[in-house]
Amino acid sequence: MITWLMTVKEIKQHFRDYRTFIFMLGFPIVLMLVLGITLTNAFVTELELSDIKVAVHDASSGDLSQAFGGFEKQLASTGIAFVPLKDGENGRAAVEDNQYTAYVEVTDAGISQYGSSRDTVESGIVQGMLNAFADKYNAAAAVARTDPAKVGELLADADGGSYLKDESIAADRTPGSMDYYALSMTVMVGLWGAMSAGGLLRSEAVRGTGIRLVSAPIRRGEIYVGKVLGNVVSNSLCILAIIFFSKWVFKAYWGAHLPLVIGVLVCEIIMSTSLGIAANELFKNGGGRGVVMLIVQVGSFLGGAYFPVNESGVMGLVAWASPIRWGNAALTQIIYAGHTAAAWSAIGLYLGAALLLLGATAAVRRTREGF
Repeated sequence: MITWLMTVKEIKQHFRDYRTFIFMLGFPIVLMLVLGITLTNAFVTELELSDIKVAVHDASSGDLSQAFGGFEKQLASTGIAFVPLKDGENGRAAVEDNQYTAYVEVTDAGISQYGSSRDTVESGIVQGMLNAFADKYNAAAAVARTDPAKVGELLADADGGSYLKDESIAADRTPGSMDYYALSMTVMVGLWGAMSAGGLLRSEAVRGTGIRLVSAPIRRGEIYVGKVLGNVVSNSLCILAIIFFSKWVFKAYWGAHLPLVIGVLVCEIIMSTSLGIAANELFKNGGGRGVVMLIVQVGSFLGGAYFPVNESGVMGLVAWASPIRWGNAALTQIIYAGHTAAAWSAIGLYLGAALLLLGATAAVRRTREGF
């Protein structure tokens, strides 16, 4: 009963401070909105190509002319338009003036392409298609020397063959900018619980209520558990508010395993609460608050709260020292790949760190008197 009363008291005290709403709710939501909008292009993985116009001067004859004609018809449906070069028009000059993506000359001696330096991607696509056509035609020419009857089979694809292969795979969903920052800001706020936890015990000493609590017929364990639960519940409510606000207002994607996602975040808050209490006990005279602030800021930077961190190399190894990285990596796997097993590694790390920190705190407090 005492534990429950202490928990309710901490929750009420936590939310009576209007700064809680500004710092724990307003700031991450605004930062989520700003970063999610301004860095949208940094998370675009698809390249959209506009219509590609290619000027063509076809001076070929015979089978080459027929095969190239079929090649042009096939690519017309893909957005690559072959436009016959007008009389008196200079194909190279037209490409330099950005009228065409490329200029192609087809003669019985071969095929030549002149690409635009402004549209290097589109020019590369045209070159790849021409290379595919040339390889097929050269193969047909080689077969004609030994078995002319099979040439027709090779060139039969010219009107509807496989110069372009469109293959689709069921890839895992990837996060957009708003999805990424909704996740990273939420995990970062989970670590912020260490800052409010640092004053759980110190506040009683400052207000002079610590002596009354110690002298009352209440076990210290009940007081500590009630305070820890109060901080965990308060920060968990902030986390839930951010999750559902980003989901309903910003349309951020949180996957099909939301209860498991919330479970990982609650374990992070338990760890951050333990961190705040331990820092306050190990570093006196306000030193614990400075240590917590340093850990939170460095952990946010290394953990990818503000921008994605490269997973390879030295930076990738160093990043795993950040508690935020544990949550980001696990939740990304759960939300976008459906790998629910990734949650247990993060939960194990968070709860293991919490036990170590609380154990260190208990060891230090045995040698001290008072609250």
